[in-house]
Amino acid sequence: MATEDDAPPAPGGPSGESPAGPGDGRPAPRAAAAAKPRTAGPATGVVVAVVSAGGVLGACARYGAGLRWPTAPGTFPWTTLGINVLGCLVIGAFLTVITELRSPHPLVRPFFGTGVLGGFTTFSTYTVDVQHLTSASRVGLALLYLAGTLTAAMGAVWAGAAGVRLLAATARRPR
Repeated sequence: MATEDDAPPAPGGPSGESPAGPGDGRPAPRAAAAAKPRTAGPATGVVVAVVSAGGVLGACARYGAGLRWPTAPGTFPWTTLGINVLGCLVIGAFLTVITELRSPHPLVRPFFGTGVLGGFTTFSTYTVDVQHLTSASRVGLALLYLAGTLTAAMGAVWAGAAGVRLLAATARRPR
């Protein structure tokens, strides 16, 4: 059985305007957007490639750190915490340099900022670590880790940015 919702819209639409636009012959914005599909150009492919390459390097570095300093089940995940805090420190410093002090090649930020540092920092492992601590009846430690990681990571971003700004200001001072 057909309902009102199944019926096609009236030619004038609910406001009485033509479906093509406001009545002056111009197409409606949605119609114009639908007529021109978005395509990925070569620049997008290059950005995806450099982010991917950087991500591989960052993930390999993170994996190596996990092998070098493994975390025993039910214990505090110091390696993941260290990786995330170090990565956030570098993110704060790096983004401050490239946004306030230098104009690097356009692919530096996607390669290093998104790729390498995105692959290196591991907030997905952080959440799995919280789950493992909770499953091991270490709820207090899990909550400490949960809050401590967020606090330390945000502090590290701030410290990285502040450190770069301080170094830049010191370098500009006349001697």
